[in-house]
Amino acid sequence: MAESNIVVQPAPAATAPPPTGQSVTELVTGIVNDAQHLLRQQIDMLKSEFHEDLRRTKEATVLGALGIVGLTVGAMSLVFCLVYLLHDKAGFEMWASWGIIGGIFLAAGVVLGLMGRNMFESFNPLPDKTFHALQENLTWTAK
Repeated sequence: MAESNIVVQPAPAATAPPPTGQSVTELVTGIVNDAQHLLRQQIDMLKSEFHEDLRRTKEATVLGALGIVGLTVGAMSLVFCLVYLLHDKAGFEMWASWGIIGGIFLAAGVVLGLMGRNMFESFNPLPDKTFHALQENLTWTAK
């Protein structure tokens, strides 16, 4: 059975009620210190989430690049095969065979390129959840 690397941090202990002799200034200072601590934690969480997303993006990019190299070599071989097949079996001139096959691949490339662009525009690579929580706390502390 695999071990988990998740570290569980204990929840902060509830603060005891202030002694009767504590001043308002001390209470406000404590609140401000707690708010600063919370903001630092959320900034750390934002950084961590961003670094994790960046690592995953790098891994996906490497695999995608290797896939593109393999697809390019295979597609070029297929193009030559199809051109000669059209020339030999259908009786087209060699220039016409190249034009037909080139046009088919050009059309497919345009369609796939547009689909890829639309997919990239559909998501945001930033860590949204942590960013919104941090933004909410900054708004709260500004009030």
